[in-house]
Amino acid sequence: MLKPGDTVGILGGGQLARMMALAAAPLGLKCHIFAPEGDNPAFDVSAAHTIAGYEDKAALTAFAASVAVVTYEFENVPASTADVLSALVPVLPAPRALAITQDRLTEKSFIRDLGLAVPDFIAVSSLDELEAALQRIGRPSVLKTRRLGYDGKGQAMIRQDMSAQSAWEAIGQAPAILEAFVPFEREVSVVAARSSSGEVTAYDICENRHAHHILAQTTLPAAVTSTTEAAAKDAARQIAEALGYIGVFAVEFFVASSGANEVLLVNEIAPRVHNSGHWTLGGAETSQFEQHIRAVAGWPLGRPKRLGRIEMENLIGDEVNRWPDLLAEPGVLLELYGKREARPGRKMGHFTRVYR
Repeated sequence: MLKPGDTVGILGGGQLARMMALAAAPLGLKCHIFAPEGDNPAFDVSAAHTIAGYEDKAALTAFAASVAVVTYEFENVPASTADVLSALVPVLPAPRALAITQDRLTEKSFIRDLGLAVPDFIAVSSLDELEAALQRIGRPSVLKTRRLGYDGKGQAMIRQDMSAQSAWEAIGQAPAILEAFVPFEREVSVVAARSSSGEVTAYDICENRHAHHILAQTTLPAAVTSTTEAAAKDAARQIAEALGYIGVFAVEFFVASSGANEVLLVNEIAPRVHNSGHWTLGGAETSQFEQHIRAVAGWPLGRPKRLGRIEMENLIGDEVNRWPDLLAEPGVLLELYGKREARPGRKMGHFTRVYR
């Protein structure tokens, strides 16, 4: 268990690391950020930072010596980085969670083996295999690279008018899965946490709207039944326990209909604090960022109680220029990430309205 004054190491220097560092400070904990050269807004609010590549063993060794625990803000940390660090200092969540969630085939298989529903999928490693998979899955379907896909990257929707070869080339001919298209009614997610003692807490299920494959808006309460919400929280609990997970994570779902019933299918797991949980800053008794710091520090988890009806919106690219109007609106909670340059598709901040 960490004590006030100890240092949490964070791999990655983006907005998630920044908000974790800001949450750690009131708890008396310091943060040391490790990230490659670039625009790293977490540096501005941390006690220390290291600029080095994730494969730099000497830098990783020095970093490990300076911290009491290591966590991360994104799931694509190289496996070798996690291996080097975990031999020197606790890494939480454990590298196994990274290994499973970094590969869509491994992740989908893991979820299915727990008995949770997922869209039909088939592994694809060549054009011939894609052609065969299309015969089984049908169209429309979605071709997704097994690794390094996020915010719609590494994906191709295969409709009736798209050739298998065009889709294969669109994802760079990388190892992939072909996944059945789900005609869902809504996308939802559960942000949850598991402590070192095995305690699991979950925030209320939230409804997500995407634009150009990027999360645009999150609202609560989600327009789902209480049965669906309970099932989503239970799925999150099963996943956390099966992984031996410590920290905050998110599970994204599709909600489809089957007659009068809602059907819940797991889309993916995010082994970290998550964009759809940003509403918890000001909208919950304990933010997801504080909850994550508490978990990796070995401390009791806070209450995830929602404080009202919630609307959270991302500020993407030039939308960040709305900041003066948002600041002038009573009750708006604005969080800007301190990034130097606004680019199309880049998350620059978010704001939340809480209706109590």
